[in-house]
Amino acid sequence: MTQIQRARDGEITPAMERVAERENRDPEFVRRQVADGQAVIPNNHAHDALDPMIIGREFSTKVNANIGNSEETSDLDAELRKLHAAVHYGADTVMDLSTGERLDETRAANVAYSPVPIGTVPIYEAVKRAADPAEITHELLLDVIEKQAEQGVDYMTIHAGVLLEHLPLTDGRKTGIVSRGGSILAQWIEENGMQNPLYAKFEEICEILAEHDVTVSLGDGLRPGCLADASDEAQFAELDTLGELTRVAWDHGVQVMVEGPGHVPMDEIADNVDRQQEACDGAPFYVLGPLVTDIAPGYDHITSAIGATEAARAGAAMLCYVTPKEHLGLPDAEDVRDGLAAYRIAAHAADVANGLPGARDWDDALSEARYEFDWARQFDLALDPERARSYHDQTLPGDNYKEARFCSMCGAEFCSMRIDQDARDADGEMTAIDAETAATDLDASAAAAVNVPPVGTHDASRVPDEIEIGGVTFTPETGHADD
Repeated sequence: MTQIQRARDGEITPAMERVAERENRDPEFVRRQVADGQAVIPNNHAHDALDPMIIGREFSTKVNANIGNSEETSDLDAELRKLHAAVHYGADTVMDLSTGERLDETRAANVAYSPVPIGTVPIYEAVKRAADPAEITHELLLDVIEKQAEQGVDYMTIHAGVLLEHLPLTDGRKTGIVSRGGSILAQWIEENGMQNPLYAKFEEICEILAEHDVTVSLGDGLRPGCLADASDEAQFAELDTLGELTRVAWDHGVQVMVEGPGHVPMDEIADNVDRQQEACDGAPFYVLGPLVTDIAPGYDHITSAIGATEAARAGAAMLCYVTPKEHLGLPDAEDVRDGLAAYRIAAHAADVANGLPGARDWDDALSEARYEFDWARQFDLALDPERARSYHDQTLPGDNYKEARFCSMCGAEFCSMRIDQDARDADGEMTAIDAETAATDLDASAAAAVNVPPVGTHDASRVPDEIEIGGVTFTPETGHADD
């Protein structure tokens, strides 16, 4: 049975218990949210290393990291390093979007080593297995989906909402169909003159997903690829279809989340979230960005994190990160790090703005350490401690500067916090701030685990020490192949 079926039966599963612990919420509340389809716990029966987590607007905002090889780069060792980086720097889920070689081996390694849910897009493998995208058959799609479910994939993006009748609606766009899955299916529909096979076979797909408790992530194959195309008729026609498919999946006992647009002007983001929640009866919304401007190739982790913050504030449940390489190239491990930093900030800022219990405690604790010039604690509390320490030490590397009441930004003479402290210590109108009285106890915080440091903490006790793929042994700490 699936998590949603068991929740409907009144059962609080071990996964729900674990989620409640990580979210600092009542297990019964978790069960009701899952039963009502307002939250999902991606939790394939075959993913042994998984530490369960939850995606839903009533819980802390989650972040997904996309990794995967391409036809130009198909290095399994590099992919495992990216997985390690993604988990270490705070990804709540990871999608394997590989389109290169060794797809089965890469996917198996990611599932085996990952304590976070793994997602895939099955249409990519179907394209690789067919001689031509137009030759993809219904049977091939079902076969690929079933195989990936058996491998332990926790959620799958299924672009079932791209319908034959929607395609003419994209004709006036500036950038056409920018979703890989959406463009592949549009080509298939055009060349075969038939309805989307994922739509035609959706009930059979749901039966496979239900057997393995794979969450369906309904893909937005007609999402806008630029501001000019945002909120157009094609996008919303597909969204209405996704609402229909949400209810079909629920009827089959399948957990559902719905994917959202990638390029949206700032003033339209909240309306997009509201429209999805209404069309899809509150199913969790999983958004890519969205980018709020199209002018910044090389900095789209920033342009999209701005939109992601607004989307999460409006009710989006999970944010799909964007790296600096978006639109430019395949991300490496350092790009993964930068993308996750931007999106962990976006998710946390939205949780603070939405008043989630304890969400601001982390901010308060770091601010207190900053005011006290407790450099060691500042570094420990930072979102990326290694980066914070490195930047500080570039100009003031000596150990003595870890006790200094200034940094190289202002120097000793012009440090505002030092000046403020000295003024408060003098006999004047201001009183000294009692650091001990004001101290925030993060151990007692009501915040969810993702909103207290350090990031990237999961129960990894079920992750194997090593696995063998094609005669090569890999270890999870580094994703390194041992001879």
